[in-house]
Amino acid sequence: MEINRTRTLFCDLLGLPKGKYVPPDLAKSGHIGFAKGAFATTFDRDLLTIPGTGVYNGLPDMDLFLENKRFKSWQDNTEIALGVLKKNNTPFDLCSRSLLIKTIDDLKKIDLKAKVGIEYEAYVFEQDDEGIWSPYNTPGAFVYGTGPSNDPKNLIAKIWDTACQVGIPIESINGEYDNGQFELTLSFDDALIACDNSFLFKIMAKEIALKEGLILSFMPKPIPDRGGSGLHINFSLEDKTNSNIIAPDGKLSDIAKNSVSGLLKHHESLSALLAPTVNSYDRLQPASMAGYWANWAEDHRLVTVRTSSSSPKSSRIEHRMADGSSNPYLAVSAVLQASLLGIKNNYLLPPQEDLDGLENVRATRHVPSSLKNALEALEKDKTLRKSLNELLCDAFITLKKDEAKRLEEKNVDEIREYYLPFI
Repeated sequence: MEINRTRTLFCDLLGLPKGKYVPPDLAKSGHIGFAKGAFATTFDRDLLTIPGTGVYNGLPDMDLFLENKRFKSWQDNTEIALGVLKKNNTPFDLCSRSLLIKTIDDLKKIDLKAKVGIEYEAYVFEQDDEGIWSPYNTPGAFVYGTGPSNDPKNLIAKIWDTACQVGIPIESINGEYDNGQFELTLSFDDALIACDNSFLFKIMAKEIALKEGLILSFMPKPIPDRGGSGLHINFSLEDKTNSNIIAPDGKLSDIAKNSVSGLLKHHESLSALLAPTVNSYDRLQPASMAGYWANWAEDHRLVTVRTSSSSPKSSRIEHRMADGSSNPYLAVSAVLQASLLGIKNNYLLPPQEDLDGLENVRATRHVPSSLKNALEALEKDKTLRKSLNELLCDAFITLKKDEAKRLEEKNVDEIREYYLPFI
């Protein structure tokens, strides 16, 4: 098949895949120009004075410097190119992919490398006779279901086949807890590869659904009386010999314990970056399989940080707070930087959660009650902000404070209508 266009893409702070189609010969030049104002717009395209975007300086240019690698596209005659954003040949502060590369370098300085696996959860919506988007009609669906009872329109098979065709590795897909809800798990890989795959997978899956007249929604809580949808970030750490050091002897290593301590220390501020919508805090509630409490335990799905140490080779840490509205590069960077802070500062690790997590819990700290409060927690956490990028955090906070304010008087249905086309 002849390639006659290159789809150049980057992920903005809202998690949206922005870019341009350009001729392949132009893409070979190595960089494509964009306005910095691409980071200054809301979901409904209002232009805000976001730090770092130059709104009052004529909305100057930035360049997406493309990597040589090209990804196969699910669109005919198309290839995909990713890269990093720069201004005057220096990294653009609001580029989340550059932040992840910096985070990988920070780990490398202490002889560590992160392997990452992303688990998405999402609901399918279909239009009724009046054109209203309603939950997928799957009365016979069940947990861990596969086949037409869970997916009568065969959407998941089309997503799977397309992922195989374009080389996005899937570990598993199955029916989740509620009707019309699916878990979509991608394969473990180096952190940047895993995030590139998850970024492209989400775009692809949503576009395949739209082609079928459906919406695949990664909103955290699109249906009030059904369960929420998360984005679980699984990671392991390898040493210079490429050995997994999370639990080399069948029990958590000191580095793994310190990683967990960092995640718990920065629990409240992490929520702003990992659960970045008003709707996110309808999902993050007590007595749920989400990351509400600042707690951890071995193989326990009712805590935020779940460890798995039974197999030295596949041992990992699973962070269960994030949802699919987050930018995957930013979310993974935040989790890894919080873990790195725990390693560097040797924070005190609280005892494991030993209660059920539903009706009984020992933890006393939890995520803030709203996006507004989560953003305030991030503002106050200077240590985490500095470890990431302070200008990026300032831009994110400004953008999301506006979002929280414009939705504060909206009801549940209006909030869903605001987010559904985008997330």
